Amino acid sequence: MIFPRHILESQQFDRKGLEELFALADTLEGVRNTSLQGKIMASLFYEPSTRTRLSFESAMQRLGGTVISTENAKEFSSAAKGETIEDTMRMMNQYADVVVLRHFKEGACGRAARVASIPVINAGDGPGQHPTQALLDLYTIQRETGKTDGLHIAAVGDLKHGRTIRSLAYLLTRYENISLTFVSPPELAMGADILEYLRARGVLVIETEDLESVLADTDVIYMTRIQKERFADSGEYEKLKGKHVLTRAHADAMKQGSIIMHPLPRVDEIAPDVDSSEKAVYFKQAGYGLTVRMALLTKLLS
Repeated sequence: MIFPRHILESQQFDRKGLEELFALADTLEGVRNTSLQGKIMASLFYEPSTRTRLSFESAMQRLGGTVISTENAKEFSSAAKGETIEDTMRMMNQYADVVVLRHFKEGACGRAARVASIPVINAGDGPGQHPTQALLDLYTIQRETGKTDGLHIAAVGDLKHGRTIRSLAYLLTRYENISLTFVSPPELAMGADILEYLRARGVLVIETEDLESVLADTDVIYMTRIQKERFADSGEYEKLKGKHVLTRAHADAMKQGSIIMHPLPRVDEIAPDVDSSEKAVYFKQAGYGLTVRMALLTKLLS
């Protein structure tokens, strides 16, 4: 695989490319070096972020590079004055060697990439995609279960707005004998486009509202929060929040060797006492994000 110039969507990666990236990530765990000394990363976030922004900034600094950034760029950049994402990107071309971009509009990262002379990394574009989250999710599954083929994964929660599970679903089609169960209320069901994409590539897809029905035979429970910021009607959010909550009893009912993941932040969809379960890997998952993003920056800038 020729490594992409821009990281915009999960479909850019084939199995060989994923294996190469993850092998590199294995070598970078705990590493601090100067391989990207002299390189500058622009961190441009129009939506809130803790893990994605800080792990990218930490990754760049651990590799010897430097970071320029604006937090809440929607208000604290010239976007507040009406500047387009294209014009902002034309400025970044002159200031940095790579841009990590999160935006509230789906497709904004693609628009930026079309005028970019430096690599653009999509760090989440509205309800669209979050490809680097999908990469770290898959890496977590590989590290924690020891396999990527023959997986049964249950995704739970807000599947309509959840860019993380959409992006992971695309990546999972690169592997054999995959089953995906989508657990959500009908109002938050996975989009028909993803269901069609998966089925066309041989993935077994099941939809249900019953969380307990998937506990005994899944390798991965992937919880997601109900995304309040995506609802135009707060009353609809209040009706749906807390619909699916993973309890310690649920975790204990899962099979030996299975894991519980979450892209974070969580609200109330995983009970706090689940944290002490050996199956709960969501904090480790966030840590793997640092290593994967170090590998990604190395690939793009070396």
